[in-house]
Amino acid sequence: MKNILLVVLLFVGLSVFAQEIKPYQIYKSNGKKMSFEKLIDEVQKSDLILFGEFHDNSIVHWLQLKTIQVLSEKRILMLGMEMFEKDNQLYLNEYLSSKLSEEDFAKSARLWNNYKTDYKPLVDFAKKNNIEVIATNVPRKYASLLYKQGEEALMSLSDEEKRWIAPLPFPYDPTLPAYVKMMEMFNDADHTNLNFPKAQAIKDATMGYSIVSNFKPEKLFVHFNGTYHSNNYEGIYWYVNKYNPNIKIKTIAVLQKANIHEISSTEKQLADYIIIVDEDMTKTF
Repeated sequence: MKNILLVVLLFVGLSVFAQEIKPYQIYKSNGKKMSFEKLIDEVQKSDLILFGEFHDNSIVHWLQLKTIQVLSEKRILMLGMEMFEKDNQLYLNEYLSSKLSEEDFAKSARLWNNYKTDYKPLVDFAKKNNIEVIATNVPRKYASLLYKQGEEALMSLSDEEKRWIAPLPFPYDPTLPAYVKMMEMFNDADHTNLNFPKAQAIKDATMGYSIVSNFKPEKLFVHFNGTYHSNNYEGIYWYVNKYNPNIKIKTIAVLQKANIHEISSTEKQLADYIIIVDEDMTKTF
């Protein structure tokens, strides 16, 4: 009897230990835990997945790759990425079609510093499997121009330059909590400019418009972006709904916490699905 009790206690102890060292936990917006397999089963029924990330989180990048690998077996995919600016679409296309070498692609496309570790696996999977990848973000020089001189400066650009921006004037609601919070966080002398959150909004608007203008009903569009660009159903989500309210969207948000086994009521509201990653997880930069 004592031996049986010891075995039971050992099993329970190992189970608790295994739970404690798990690197991430996925939750639904109702706070219930779910498996990666269940997540895939649910999101594949949508038209668009906004997959939020922390740009330096290795586990999330791995999950993104696994997500498109599994989804590609169930649906025809197309990808969109914040990490590529719209005026680099030609270089991206040429790399995907093997007309441009990896070295020349890196020289031409203003790749992020962590491209090789974090986004190259996604792009190369798309390349290998003939999956279209859309560069969705506004060229940063235009967001900077808006911040410094206002939307009027964008209106004065040439028609060629405006191709890389959401149609102007673009819809903007400064009362959205995300933009209000930005003003509260950056209320020092350098950031009292009301154009500060609007410069963020032009990124959200351009990504949203890029998604809608490239959307194909027969394909599942998976978009990768910083989680703050789609948290709380704002940002890109808000703009996609503005431009095409008929697109069925599922959102994934990311958090980093010491305890991945609990989720607060506020955290539940971030998205349809929330991935909590252990805060000790290795950062890629």
